[in-house]
Amino acid sequence: MKKPALIVIDMLNDFLDRWQPAARESLIRSVNELTSRAREHGWPVIWVRQEFAEDLSDAFLDMRSKNIQITIRGTRGCEIAPELNVDPSESVIIKKRYSAFYGTTLDDILRRAGVDCLMLAGINTHACVRTTAIDAYQRDWPVIVAADCVDSYDREHHEISLRYMKGSIASVLTNSEIAALLAETKNS
Repeated sequence: MKKPALIVIDMLNDFLDRWQPAARESLIRSVNELTSRAREHGWPVIWVRQEFAEDLSDAFLDMRSKNIQITIRGTRGCEIAPELNVDPSESVIIKKRYSAFYGTTLDDILRRAGVDCLMLAGINTHACVRTTAIDAYQRDWPVIVAADCVDSYDREHHEISLRYMKGSIASVLTNSEIAALLAETKNS
């Protein structure tokens, strides 16, 4: 791992406003810590956010059939949480499905950046993070899921998803383990 890209998925107001304050603060603190580390090492940081038209014409089937109004374009809800340290020079990708790859320019951005590994952070572990990890694996990217930087409103499926990904399609590492890996890589 010489030059990973950090991909931060769906850290949006509509999702995080519903979380318990302590869980929200912990997740945001961990993501900010990892984005700072990424910038210190010159890694690209890519922000991914879900956004849909008000009429849901571009939303997935379940949202359209149930008229689920979440992360609607032009609302505060589709914006990245303000506590996150987003650098204006970093790429922001808008997605319409769970995977950050599906129908987006993520492949092109990664190719141009010359990265050799993907590190994933964000929510929800059991949906968008897991689907993005699977799509990255299918594209032959080594994947690290930053365990301190992912979470889900569904704790059971969060844990199941981490177990599913660990060791088969991704490494699941804490921020401390990522720092140790960086130190080891730097010294070798």
